Amino acid sequence: MTTRRPRPAPRGVPRRPPAPPARRHPPAARPLLAVLLALSCLTIGGCAAPHPAPDPAPVRRPPDTTTTALRGLVAAGAPGAASLVTRDGKFAASRFSAAGVADLRTRRPMERRDHFRAGSLTKTLVATVILQLAAERRLSLDDSAARLLTSGHRTPPGLSRGVLAPLSRVTARQLLDHTSGLFNYTADPALHLTGPGFAAHRYDTHTPAELLHRALRHPPGAAPGARYAYSNTNYVTLGLIVEAVTGRRYADEIRRRVLVPVGLTGTSFPGTRTTLPRPHGRAYFRTGHRQVDVTDLNPSWAGAAGEMVTTLDDLNRFFAALLGGRLLPPRELAELRDERATKGVYGLGVYATRLPCGVTVWGHNGDIHGSYARTGASPDGRHLVSYHVNAEAHGDRPDDDAVLTAEFCPKPGPKPGPGPDADAGTGTADPAADTATANPAANPATGAPRATALAAPVPDPAPQGPSPAAYSGTMSGAPSRAASAVRSSG
Repeated sequence: MTTRRPRPAPRGVPRRPPAPPARRHPPAARPLLAVLLALSCLTIGGCAAPHPAPDPAPVRRPPDTTTTALRGLVAAGAPGAASLVTRDGKFAASRFSAAGVADLRTRRPMERRDHFRAGSLTKTLVATVILQLAAERRLSLDDSAARLLTSGHRTPPGLSRGVLAPLSRVTARQLLDHTSGLFNYTADPALHLTGPGFAAHRYDTHTPAELLHRALRHPPGAAPGARYAYSNTNYVTLGLIVEAVTGRRYADEIRRRVLVPVGLTGTSFPGTRTTLPRPHGRAYFRTGHRQVDVTDLNPSWAGAAGEMVTTLDDLNRFFAALLGGRLLPPRELAELRDERATKGVYGLGVYATRLPCGVTVWGHNGDIHGSYARTGASPDGRHLVSYHVNAEAHGDRPDDDAVLTAEFCPKPGPKPGPGPDADAGTGTADPAADTATANPAANPATGAPRATALAAPVPDPAPQGPSPAAYSGTMSGAPSRAASAVRSSG
């Protein structure tokens, strides 16, 4: 018997070492290996078919209550109207509705993300900052306006103590609730805010000090504290007080105290910038029998009384934070809603409206060339509706409350049939989705935004509301239906 000798490897090729014997794991280690193998399969996802992820629950939106009222605003002459309803503080489930068009030339519809000029809604944010400064004891609401303007970080240029003498008997509180008696500078015809001179002066630049000086050249309409009389001069003065007390522009203080903490990414204070941020519709101002496009203008003449640009989403979020106690301590929040000095007409930057069904809502409105907006909210800020019309308010019609009434005083009716609102309670969280767009020619209703600056809202001498949530303690930081028109002629 012969023994076969291994064949020698070719020259230059290394001999392959013999394979090591298979490693055997002791029996005690085998369960652990099984667990590790199972975990690796779960991690890699290749050992077994994964279970499908459950579909996300649909967002339940409130029903469309406001479209008929929006159609009424369009029927009354507005090119377009849009609203945003938020219930139970659920912003992702807000209902956007619209009627008419945002642009008469292109016929583009109103959109939820559109920016617009908010006019006197600016006042509520200014009042919030003043009340925060009062809570921080950096000023007192009973301080005279003249002292606050001259003893702070800076005195406004061009406003000497002699010029400011008429403000020595006017308090910060009287500026906030429009009982100062100061002349309303926007009623000065030399400012050319209305009439044939507007077109030639719409891009003029004005400073707050100049506007206050203009107002102080006119005699006051009443003694300080004597009566309520809406005046934009009050809030231009408050803007200057914020700057005197803090050393920063009022818009910067609002940004630091309100916009950033609440997340209001669509709100800005343009100063002298004439254009609107995108996206935006057009703004139309009626002169005679024509509607003139006034989308671009210099809002410096409005200043702290009404220059703000915002969105419907930001209005709802701001008023929810304000009335919900996130921006003011309880004492200052109670001051905000104190309407006793005006006999139930106006608080300190907000006002109450008692709707026909007995519900009381809080908020403000704003009117500026080519734009009207209003917000109404439950006392706790969890139920809100804001709406916008791309034309200035016109006339003195009681149906300015129509949109608020439609939402807060709904009438029972048949369930919606087939169509875009058949599933009005469901939708997606996309702000552009779930839109109820109305045909302005269908089911017209009477009504128009109400705008005169001195008209009084429905009195409600007994403000009500639950205890507010705790003030966050951050340095984070709306004129009445009576006071909405920044562009007031008296």
